[in-house]
Amino acid sequence: MTATEPAASDAMAPADTSPQPAPGATPPRTPLIARAAAELVGTAALVAIVVGSGIQATELTDDVALRLLANSTATVFGLGVLIALLGPVSGAHFNPAVTLAEWWTARRGGAGVNARELAVYVPSQIVGAIAGAILADAMFGEPLVRWSRHDRSAGNLLLGEVVATAGLILLIFGLARTDRLRFAPVAVASYIGAAYWFTSSTSFANPAVTIGRAFTDTFAGIAPASVAGFVAMQLMGVVVGLALVAVIFMRGRTGQDQPAA
Repeated sequence: MTATEPAASDAMAPADTSPQPAPGATPPRTPLIARAAAELVGTAALVAIVVGSGIQATELTDDVALRLLANSTATVFGLGVLIALLGPVSGAHFNPAVTLAEWWTARRGGAGVNARELAVYVPSQIVGAIAGAILADAMFGEPLVRWSRHDRSAGNLLLGEVVATAGLILLIFGLARTDRLRFAPVAVASYIGAAYWFTSSTSFANPAVTIGRAFTDTFAGIAPASVAGFVAMQLMGVVVGLALVAVIFMRGRTGQDQPAA
């Protein structure tokens, strides 16, 4: 007897008359409150990993390269775990840039979040990011809230944020277009780890994380005066990334769509 064959006792059971979803229908989604909680907790954990590993690295070595290596390594492993754990609940955005890109895609007929979900996800991510920075400071005995003095307003750093965010959007939505989102935990974490090193800004690529990191005057911090510029460049990166997705993963025309000879 295969898994699809009913057992003999099942044949005598009354027929199930409860409503069944139509073939191909979208399965019921996780309640919005659960998804909001996943986004808040996931973003908080991500920022705690970034900030906490930066503080730990600073306490262990004076070598800036080793600090960045420790910071990026912790982020890669932590982010991969968080995506694998919370992806089935909320999609594991942890990033308003990704949520905005999904909302835009949904408006144009694709899969993604609606306006109500957008209005819940983004505040959850921002609150989570701030909480994560405060938590990391608390764990290492730092002042719970101390504005960062790490200026990141140089033009080359802003360009780095456009590149980092555009690449992230291209990766995520490229995986979605090619039905390979199952690789997201490894692929996204690997990209962020690489972007720590190949972008001048060390790849924030996330408005919520940028805001959260302004609350800590540690290795991973960003001065509040630099936040608006970073967020603006990240939003520009969303536009560039979606444009690249549209061009590179352009959907082919079927035979029925071809003009008659």
